[in-house]
Amino acid sequence: MWKRFLAHVGPGFLVSMAYLDPSNLQTDLQAGYSHRYELLWVLLFGFIFVLIIQSLAAKLGIITGRHLAELCTSEYPKYVKYCLWFLAELGVIAATIPGVLGTALAYNMLLHIPFWAGVLICGASTVLLLGLQGYGARKMEFTIAVAMLFMASCFFIELSHVNPPIKEQLEGLFIPRLKGRYAVSDAVALFSVLVVPHNLFLHSSLVLSRKIPSCSKGVKDASTFFLVENALALFLALLVNVAVVSLSGTICANNLSLDDNNRCSSLSLNSAAVLFKNVLGKSRSTVYGLALLASGQSCTVVTTYSGQYIMQVNFEPKARIRQASLLCVSRASQG
Repeated sequence: MWKRFLAHVGPGFLVSMAYLDPSNLQTDLQAGYSHRYELLWVLLFGFIFVLIIQSLAAKLGIITGRHLAELCTSEYPKYVKYCLWFLAELGVIAATIPGVLGTALAYNMLLHIPFWAGVLICGASTVLLLGLQGYGARKMEFTIAVAMLFMASCFFIELSHVNPPIKEQLEGLFIPRLKGRYAVSDAVALFSVLVVPHNLFLHSSLVLSRKIPSCSKGVKDASTFFLVENALALFLALLVNVAVVSLSGTICANNLSLDDNNRCSSLSLNSAAVLFKNVLGKSRSTVYGLALLASGQSCTVVTTYSGQYIMQVNFEPKARIRQASLLCVSRASQG
């Protein structure tokens, strides 16, 4: 049983990385400062919703033997098909940009590399990592899973140094509340960053890399294995998001200097590094930078990877040309 389950492990961790991209971290940091732990329930209910949707996407691939992009192409009229393709690719580009910029920012924090150089390094490393496809999808899945575990370890280390109150965290997770200024808009922001349409295309594609028996029992077992694996991966992603919210919520609630209080009031990925350095020490700022690097680079790989499946069904272009065009758009947006 365990061997059969392990054979299905991988797709859930790959798609779950999209819920840990730099835009998620930015939103978590701001929510933690503004409301401490009161909006953690939004993350919990949001990830339950994500689990349902992602499981349906995986089941679509298992039952039909085709991924979502193929089904859209074959089932819809031509004009609908191209509208869907355009919107899906636009979403992929929009999701890729935070990953590229987050990676460049992490390189600047850690190695003081100029921002434009960090963008180029991110593009080159993304193309190299996507080359793992030639050795099978499982190599790519393993690489992203390692990055996800590394990122989780970094934030758990950070959280262990601030010791947030467990009781308040649990209340925030299980008791829905919308108190304080802008609580509704911040809750909407926390939920909206969990809406990642390109993940549906990717998840329905990745499950096809496994050999699934055509009998009803084989399909049922595969659906169960992928559901459990997806739940474990999303649970880890939920814990990381909770850790980031709790981190900023705990630090900014303490007695800080005037400058650090100002940083909390306009908390961003960049100012968070300075805040952690001043409050927790230089080593903690470095750990944060490494976590941001893992987040940004993995996000860029995952979004570009999902975009390939969407594009190939309609035009079947050279994969490297598409990757380069996506990264050029990302580069132009930050310039």
